[in-house]
Amino acid sequence: MIVKHGNVLLFEEGGFVLRDIRVENGKIKEIAPELQAAEGEEVFDASGKYVTPGMIDAHSHICISEEGMGSIGDDCCDYSGALTPELEVLDGIYPFDRAVIDSVRAGVTAACVCPGSDGVVGGVASTITLNGTVADEMLLRRYTAMKCSVGENPKTAKHGFESRMGVAYHLRKCLEDAIEYRHDKEEAEKSGSWFKRDIGMENMLKVLNKEMPIHMHAHRSDDICTAIRIAQEYDVDLVLVHCTDGIAIADYLAKFPYPVIVGPGMTPRSKHETWNKTYETAGVLSRAGLKVCITADHDVTPLYYLPVYAALSVRDGMDELEGLKAVTINPAEVLGIDDRKGSLTAGKDADIVVWDQHPFAYQAHVEQVFLSGKAMC
Repeated sequence: MIVKHGNVLLFEEGGFVLRDIRVENGKIKEIAPELQAAEGEEVFDASGKYVTPGMIDAHSHICISEEGMGSIGDDCCDYSGALTPELEVLDGIYPFDRAVIDSVRAGVTAACVCPGSDGVVGGVASTITLNGTVADEMLLRRYTAMKCSVGENPKTAKHGFESRMGVAYHLRKCLEDAIEYRHDKEEAEKSGSWFKRDIGMENMLKVLNKEMPIHMHAHRSDDICTAIRIAQEYDVDLVLVHCTDGIAIADYLAKFPYPVIVGPGMTPRSKHETWNKTYETAGVLSRAGLKVCITADHDVTPLYYLPVYAALSVRDGMDELEGLKAVTINPAEVLGIDDRKGSLTAGKDADIVVWDQHPFAYQAHVEQVFLSGKAMC
């Protein structure tokens, strides 16, 4: 198949340029100014249209807090303890969440699915493609991140402590337990003695070994700084999720290499730590040199409006190209799936969205979505 004559988003070209895209076996085969269709090859006419990669949300609860299902479909948080690194969202993903098809029709083709934020250590987040009937077959990266939280949510979740100090201590304790576990495991391996495997600690070893980062729920500036402090103490990779108060400490954040996932934006200021919420945050942090992703935080706000949230960030000061990156290549890189997703590049999956207007225009509609080359609309 060839998608012909579209205004194709190519980051290496600095934006939208007139190109053709050839798709073979679910992959992008080539991109060129003019491609000739072989005999019998399907052609999709994208003349006058805008063509982007499938959009990606780096932080969501889609398929684990199912839309319209209430408590029956809410598997975000497990209240068995403050520290539950043994849990995996994979075991709670419901592929038939009604939000999935609506998100795909809106141009969103992949998402990181995360545990909720009431636990200090909530469990393993996974990244999925938004197409399929079996969670295992939807996986793009099973061990994407360890979801952790600081601030109001874990502080007020009745885990037996009621202070930010208590939250930070429990996070450090989990990391210390993992260090001790690693030592005991290594000693057992040296001596050849039997060693009892602990699923949660095995997951935490992936954090210590930098095989997956911590995705840290943090809104208020002091909580963001606590997350950075602990990441520095234990030399672990960190992604800051929400970063609502980021403008107040933008200069400080610029000293560290941690990516930020900003949002959700289209909600009331429902608690103290979101009082400073603004769509300016993504642009300010981007200009400070940080890698910025934009999140809907579904089902806090609908994932299928992700392009709208990015457009509002651009309206309020974010560079347009950076806004496009914040919902495509940046999340792909942060989630470790950029070898397959996030940009229109030869060799990557053919996740292609055709828009009737610029995707940030308020009147824009998705005319067609190809997910691994398969027409979805």
